[in-house]
Amino acid sequence: MNAPGQTLGHPGTRVAGAAGLGWLEPDWSIPGRVRVVSTLRHGGVSRDRYASLNLASHVGDDATAVDENRRRLRAATGMPAEPVWLAQVHGARVIELTQVNAGRSLHGVAPEADAAVARTAGCVCAIATADCLPVVLADDAGTRVGVAHAGWRGLAGGVLEATVHALDIPGPRLTAWLGPAIGAPAFEVGAEVREAFITRDATAGHCFVANARGRYQADLYALARLALRRLGVERITGGGWCTYANERDFYSYRRDSRTGRMVTLAWLA
Repeated sequence: MNAPGQTLGHPGTRVAGAAGLGWLEPDWSIPGRVRVVSTLRHGGVSRDRYASLNLASHVGDDATAVDENRRRLRAATGMPAEPVWLAQVHGARVIELTQVNAGRSLHGVAPEADAAVARTAGCVCAIATADCLPVVLADDAGTRVGVAHAGWRGLAGGVLEATVHALDIPGPRLTAWLGPAIGAPAFEVGAEVREAFITRDATAGHCFVANARGRYQADLYALARLALRRLGVERITGGGWCTYANERDFYSYRRDSRTGRMVTLAWLA
């Protein structure tokens, strides 16, 4: 892991950390009251295939370890409340966080959604990933923030369109940051996945490269940028990692199947 303050070789991102934990943050011009943290897998207490900062409670890890990992993350980042943990289903539903539904989430109700937005300070959006692409959106004035779980199904199903709609801010007044996801060389898909995208947008064909097995290498980062630009979002930063290739820093479902999850968090301070 790079030292805090360094970029990871990808424009628009810096590495930060505290109390033995490290995470990625956007290096952008959005006002500082918008806080974004995208975790690495270091600094927790989970063991074996979940080592060490697994933050997901649904993957078979010891619940006590997950609770401790979440406690460490809250303490290290100074987040104002427990994140609203979602039941993610690779869909396009967006939940707007308020103090009311945040309180319900704290009592064990996990809303079924794949994106969350906040207009109120103190509500923490959270998306868990281990190959799928986390996309953070914030407005120029720093008054609204959202995070979307953008795997191929979510992207094809319109999760970014739904998130921009929920933010209710025109695309030209938004900035997007792309977090860590599986890279195209490791992400092989069938022709039906390519078809799902080019049916929506014929120009999406350039995001797929045919391989020798008659299948395709799909570029999630390129697909997300294409969708964002259709929405008028031109300021797009981050991206460039491969969770599959970097076992030291990232979990990867495609690489390990049974494994932990990173989280990407966003809130208004």
